[in-house]
Amino acid sequence: MTMRRDDGQKFGWERVVKAGLGIAGLGVAGLGVVLHATPSAAQTSTTNSGSTAATLPPVTVEAPSQARPRTQSAQRTSQSQRGRVASRRNSEAAQTRNTDTREAGAGRGNVSSENSYVASSSSAGTKTNTPLLETPQSISVVTRKELNDRAVQSLTEAVGYEPGVRIDASGYDPRFDAIAIRGFDITYNGVYLDGLRLVGAGLSVFKTEPYGVDSITVVRGPSSALYGLGSPGGLIDLSSKLPTSQPFHEVQTVFGDRERVQGNFDFSGPVDPNGQFSYRLTGVVRDADVFVPGGKDNRTYIAPAFTWRPDQSTSLTILGSYQKSKTPGSMFTYSTGTGTTTDIFTGSPSYNSLDQEQGRVGYLFEHAFNNDVTVRQKFRYVDVDAVTRYVGFLGAPVGNVVSRYTGLVHDTLQSAIMDNQVEAKLSTGPVQHTLLVGTDYTASKFNDRQGFGFGVSDLNLAAPVYAPESIPDPAISSSTAQRQTQSGVYIQDQAKLDHWILTLSGRSDWVRTTGEDLFALTRQTQSDQAYSGRAGLTYVFDSGVAPYVAYSTSFFPNLGVDPSGAFFKPTTGKQTEVGVKYQPQGTRSFITAAVFDLTQDGGLVTTGTGVTVQRGEIQSRGFELQGLASLGGGFDITSSYTYLDMVTKQAADSSTIGKFPSGNPPHTATLWGNYALPLAGPFAGLSVGGGVRYMSWSYGDDANTFRNSSVTLVDAALKYDFGQAAKELKGLQFQVNAKNLFNLHYTTCQVGYCYRGAPLTVIATLGYRW
Repeated sequence: MTMRRDDGQKFGWERVVKAGLGIAGLGVAGLGVVLHATPSAAQTSTTNSGSTAATLPPVTVEAPSQARPRTQSAQRTSQSQRGRVASRRNSEAAQTRNTDTREAGAGRGNVSSENSYVASSSSAGTKTNTPLLETPQSISVVTRKELNDRAVQSLTEAVGYEPGVRIDASGYDPRFDAIAIRGFDITYNGVYLDGLRLVGAGLSVFKTEPYGVDSITVVRGPSSALYGLGSPGGLIDLSSKLPTSQPFHEVQTVFGDRERVQGNFDFSGPVDPNGQFSYRLTGVVRDADVFVPGGKDNRTYIAPAFTWRPDQSTSLTILGSYQKSKTPGSMFTYSTGTGTTTDIFTGSPSYNSLDQEQGRVGYLFEHAFNNDVTVRQKFRYVDVDAVTRYVGFLGAPVGNVVSRYTGLVHDTLQSAIMDNQVEAKLSTGPVQHTLLVGTDYTASKFNDRQGFGFGVSDLNLAAPVYAPESIPDPAISSSTAQRQTQSGVYIQDQAKLDHWILTLSGRSDWVRTTGEDLFALTRQTQSDQAYSGRAGLTYVFDSGVAPYVAYSTSFFPNLGVDPSGAFFKPTTGKQTEVGVKYQPQGTRSFITAAVFDLTQDGGLVTTGTGVTVQRGEIQSRGFELQGLASLGGGFDITSSYTYLDMVTKQAADSSTIGKFPSGNPPHTATLWGNYALPLAGPFAGLSVGGGVRYMSWSYGDDANTFRNSSVTLVDAALKYDFGQAAKELKGLQFQVNAKNLFNLHYTTCQVGYCYRGAPLTVIATLGYRW
């Protein structure tokens, strides 16, 4: 397949395959990276004031003046080696698993993703298949069942009920999955797929199709000890849908308000009678509008996967996807003052689009040499091409009439990443060790081209008219090219002595970044090196209670120089966390609580004169509580509460020192439940669900001069299984989901910019499984 981009270059698989073969040739010599460029808050607002500053020069968008599941071999080490308590707990959990459950991938252990809200283990926190109870870090897993019950349509929706997560600081925006954890943005440097970073830069941010994932894991707190450069807030790891050992087929037709029409399909199963080869093919086609005039939310997504298992000790899964999407280039509505927005769209329906194509190809390989030694290798190549067209205000209105300008941004991003791991199980006397040694390597290339023009009509705010008009693309006036490589080596030891588990992780990274201004013909090169680590101690009681304490660090390299000409040092983070986890024996339930003290140091801040300096420090402290349960009688529930206390300790703008960074509510609480009515009776086959999301007040600017109001949003769901009414209709289901059920009109302001929240959205899904 060959495709052409707007710049005439080939988008498709010729370059994907060539790059893939080239990087794969590195083999185990492969040693991770992110290109991080923050578009201006005025157009994207994906980064809050507490975010780590950009590695790459900010991309300004302004006016011209400005693997399979571990088979039995993967669990070879006797449970006695993992401790008698874990043995009893894990065996009880295994008895609750549905034998119909499909594979969740190499080393994931999330085998109940389709049948329960509660996951028993995850590899995201340790890169090994570790019970959540034994991981000394606050981690949540959103299973496929929960994603299905809530009819999730975006990554932000998927994690909206998780503790410590902020998803709508910039309002409703289908362009990006803008997410912050514990007050720090992770949009560019904290989203992973199958343990490998999804690099993002400028306006070329990888878009996630939630129908294509099996589960989503939220890891809170610094994670550089295993993953390298990243946000101190944490990360989100998506687990791909992988080929299954049993045949599975699903088709869905989705309808909704704002002219939404969507089709989904998911087919999987073995190819040969022996089950050595299996496949999966997942796809989505959508045509939908959004609430701004002329805005679209269209998508075409196809994701093939193929697994080869020559024996019980070896698996190779090839994964690929192609996605084409169209969303608005701008979602802004006019703000009349601090804390308020109107329904007046500031752009033009004739020139308002973000057209993005993205493709990826990679593999997951695992081989167990014996009961004690396993090797893994993961690789992915990604190509993203994003063309953004938008209209913005040029200055303040004069007599209710405002002049406008046009903006064009064409960003392309290619990245290749490889992660090599060796896991060994050994003992030193009575202490049992799970030792992990790994190297990873990432190479990324980012190109940004921008232009601005004036070929657009003025807008009368008193009587706005959006008549069709012909708006030409402005000429390109700036062009930059940036390349970055990251090499990392890490080691981790999970040492277990009876009830005690000591987790020690350490890593060293080397990052080299080169930036070129293709118009000014200037070049800048910078190299950084950093160490990061984690130490955690957990004690697992026989009752299933596990208190823990942990200390972890993070780093993120910065490109550029300070006013004296010296290179910026990497932005660093450090956190102390104390928590307790509880998994009652013999039940599908899990409760976690954690207090944390997290500090980001050396963040870049910009003075009022536009000079960038490195003296920012932000402290984030808080408390998180989460409870999940899949109870008998068809009742599933997830709930959370977060208390967040942030303060700006150092900043270039002295008016923000001692203030609470904007867009972060001190209190958030969520509750979602789904109940399947008894199979005997007149309502057999009926399920009802509902949820509440509460966000307290937050400051609308970093100087804390005004506040956003608190908001409580209600979601609801209704599902009917036709198979309970007639056997011949087995597998046929109908579901209706309403989000923001009471159509609450609310505004969120951050760093002085104000945005509309998502309005009432109703989605109906008719699906058939066989």
